[in-house]
Amino acid sequence: MTISRSLPAPVFIGAEIYRNSTYGGWHPLRIPRVSTAMDLSKALGWLPRSQFRVSPRAKPAALHLWHDPAYVAALVAAEAAGDVSPEIRSRHNLGTPSNPVFPEVYRRPATAAGGSMLAAAILGAGPGVVYHPAGGTHHGLPDRANGFCYLNDPVLAILSLRQAGLRRIAYVDIDAHHCDGVAVAFRGDPETLMLSVHEEKRWPFTGGLDETEAGAAVNLPVPRGLNDSEMTVILEDLILPVVARFAPEAIVLQCGADAVDEDPLSRLALSNNAHWDVVGALAGLTERYLVLGGGGYNPWTVGRLWAGVWATLNGHEIPDHLPAEAQAVQRGLSWAGTKMSRVPAETLFTTLRDAPRPGPVRAEITERVAHLRARRLRPQAV
Repeated sequence: MTISRSLPAPVFIGAEIYRNSTYGGWHPLRIPRVSTAMDLSKALGWLPRSQFRVSPRAKPAALHLWHDPAYVAALVAAEAAGDVSPEIRSRHNLGTPSNPVFPEVYRRPATAAGGSMLAAAILGAGPGVVYHPAGGTHHGLPDRANGFCYLNDPVLAILSLRQAGLRRIAYVDIDAHHCDGVAVAFRGDPETLMLSVHEEKRWPFTGGLDETEAGAAVNLPVPRGLNDSEMTVILEDLILPVVARFAPEAIVLQCGADAVDEDPLSRLALSNNAHWDVVGALAGLTERYLVLGGGGYNPWTVGRLWAGVWATLNGHEIPDHLPAEAQAVQRGLSWAGTKMSRVPAETLFTTLRDAPRPGPVRAEITERVAHLRARRLRPQAV
């Protein structure tokens, strides 16, 4: 773990709104996620009140920093009415199967956005580490819901860091899905580095190897079955040198939990160790570090992964066997309602750390990493 001892204790931003809020009984986001990470962290003695901040709910005017006022108003109205007109559905993509109208359709994403903007305010005031697992809604567009995301809190966080006086921001995204909304926001911005590792041939079908977003982006689409050994190569040979070369004043990491083997919405095969390695390694490159959540659709794996992120940020030792209180959190979860339901392995109840998932490093990985290194790390003029 490489977080400087001189930094303040990391801050965890959370809220209770996520505990009982659901997108609907059939939706992939019907499962508890943030509340599970909070409960596991508390059960393991890792979340004292001194390190916890309640996420504020962003007001509509604050969301206008990037989102269209008419869209924000439509989101507020959708929650009040519990429905949308066909015109609003068409214009703003609200009330669709991916982005349904549910009872907290404004309050929940506005709370996530408020948490990321609070994180930016904390880091704008000085060095530190902030963890906001409810953040990471990287598909949201200025005037449309998109890919389960009603607002785009990573964009709002980066813009808020800018308002605080920070200029060079590195955004790293290891979600299984490409960060298309963030790419829209910072296309061609030389002071924002966007580096995304995501599964190829998967929705939203953006982020191709040679898509640079006018120079702002480094996109690494990876083949299905990505293993821990391959992610180590990506981390050591691409992510770390590219971010170090950029020399950011702050790093925002989107740590989606959907690239693990058990997740139903990707075909990648990482263990949660791979995510924690990225979290820890990037900490050594900045004194202003914001770690967000993102995807993750298996209730047992996402809570374990995100609790382990918090342990990594604090330097806590992850036990080989979960104590009874933490096991009770895991055993209290369920995943009923669709064909994606499955009986979890016993280790998802009794451990936090996955067994490592090493494997061969395929030529597709090394060749693509070398291609991106050659473009991004070529010698600079002196």
